Amino acid sequence: MMVQRLVLLLLVMLIVCLGCGKPMQKLKKITWTKDGAEMAFVPGRSMKALDTYDQFGDTIPGGILQERDAFYMDTTEVTVGQFKKFLKSSGYEPKDPIDWAELYGYSLTGDHPMIYVSWFDATAYAEWAAKRLPTEKEWEFAVRGGLVGKEFPWGDEESIAREYANFEGALGRDQWGKTTAPVGSFKPNGYGLYDIAGNVWEWCQDWYDDLEEYQVLRGGSWIYYADLLHVAARNSYLPSHRDNDSGFRCVSGAN
Repeated sequence: MMVQRLVLLLLVMLIVCLGCGKPMQKLKKITWTKDGAEMAFVPGRSMKALDTYDQFGDTIPGGILQERDAFYMDTTEVTVGQFKKFLKSSGYEPKDPIDWAELYGYSLTGDHPMIYVSWFDATAYAEWAAKRLPTEKEWEFAVRGGLVGKEFPWGDEESIAREYANFEGALGRDQWGKTTAPVGSFKPNGYGLYDIAGNVWEWCQDWYDDLEEYQVLRGGSWIYYADLLHVAARNSYLPSHRDNDSGFRCVSGAN
């Protein structure tokens, strides 16, 4: 009898301990054939429409409205190696030749993010890969990783930013004070997306404002401080602009 009670007690304790942890969510990922990029599934979002009434005053339940369709997003920024593959296989020629010596001063290997790309260059790559640049709304939804109302992609704590992002300076996990970091060097967000804050600003489809002169970039970069790692932070460049802290990643799915 004592043995049975002991076994029962141990089982109860095991169940309680298992319940203390957060449930593990299996992330859905695919490999995109054209450029070999790993892509993570970003779920859609739906909402219930308001109920209405028929001619007799009886309730007609509202249906489910799809506010945003699901899509896939590259888990990392497009790398130097992937962009070189695109140039070699597509025949695309940037309007101005890429200064590779200058580029390799900041993105040192094929595993670093591609920089010195204009919005036109990024769009050309996306079209070659049969993907596209994300809209600004898609980018912000994905960067949150399922969190709601948080300041950063990992929560509200700026003190742990070095665990998730390469930004100005070097400390702790962030050992790249004067260059970009190899993609995937930091912890991912809740959807399995790496470097979604810091490393390089990322081009989006959208215009920055109604003047339609500048394109939107999101995410902060290795040059900037942590205040621009905020989910809501925005930047803008002319679509022809290139810089050592701007790159991109692609999506596939609904607009």
